[in-house]
Amino acid sequence: MGNHGSNLDDILAEDMHHWYNKFMRESPSGLITLFELKAILNLKGMNEDANSYVEQVFFTFDMDGDGYIDFVEYIAAISLMLKGEINQKLKWYFKLFDQDGNGKIDREELETIFSAIQDITRNRDIDPEEIVSLIFEKIDVKGEGEMTLEEFIEGAKGHEDIMDILKNLMDLTPVLVIIVEGRTGQELKN
Repeated sequence: MGNHGSNLDDILAEDMHHWYNKFMRESPSGLITLFELKAILNLKGMNEDANSYVEQVFFTFDMDGDGYIDFVEYIAAISLMLKGEINQKLKWYFKLFDQDGNGKIDREELETIFSAIQDITRNRDIDPEEIVSLIFEKIDVKGEGEMTLEEFIEGAKGHEDIMDILKNLMDLTPVLVIIVEGRTGQELKN
């Protein structure tokens, strides 16, 4: 993670009162809608895959499924992304990847998510198809073309290169920094 370490440590070190103030400044109602999340992150003109990914992130953070991210969900999500145990993070990734909610992830779901992430981050260093092929080659040992949560967690933990790819691709630090610092930097650019 390199340079992100100190930023994340600083973010985590802030007290709850400070976090709450930032959250309430962005969303005075105490609830963030999907539309507000997109506005906070200044995401306009995204392709359909990227838009779908942001929606999937939102619904993954919306733990009670009420259509809003409240303060507790907000803190829980940020805490998980910054300092969660590896099993927790892998479960979160799996839930994010499993777009149809059938309890399995397939090649198409992974390619869609990885392409969307690249569209948002503008980081196109690796072809999503290559990443997905590598993941399925190493993790989908039965060759079924899909993985369960258990297969995904055990397979990812068993291959350091897969874990590195996931950590780099799924690094939400830029998103968290925007949320934490607020829209001020984005508003100045517009």
